[in-house]
Amino acid sequence: MALSWDAFLAAVQERGQYPSRREAERAARIVLGLLGAHLVGDERAELAARLPATCVLVLLNPLPAAEPLGPDRFVRATAAWIEGATEETATGDVGAVLSVVAEAAGEELMRRVLLQLPPGYDLLFGPPRQI
Repeated sequence: MALSWDAFLAAVQERGQYPSRREAERAARIVLGLLGAHLVGDERAELAARLPATCVLVLLNPLPAAEPLGPDRFVRATAAWIEGATEETATGDVGAVLSVVAEAAGEELMRRVLLQLPPGYDLLFGPPRQI
């Protein structure tokens, strides 16, 4: 069963140490939108099914990425979408969101998701870290 939106955001807020739920939600929507642009097929649908309904809309609706972004470019793209963000803060944003996604997905699905992404994304799905 998928997490509730409240539980998902609470986990993101805790891991990202955001002072408000609004900041956690902003990071979640941006990171999930970028991730959704990089995933296709069954893995994207299965991942969406394990996330809250609000996440599903964000994950399934983006236009496909013109080219796959490597992990560093994914972090830079996240920073570009978050007002006032730096690569360092965006690294924490990505880790806060994707670590919750990874837990919801489970090991087997995450293995298949990572096969669709450029090398190095496994580090982005770990606990938040600072550069």
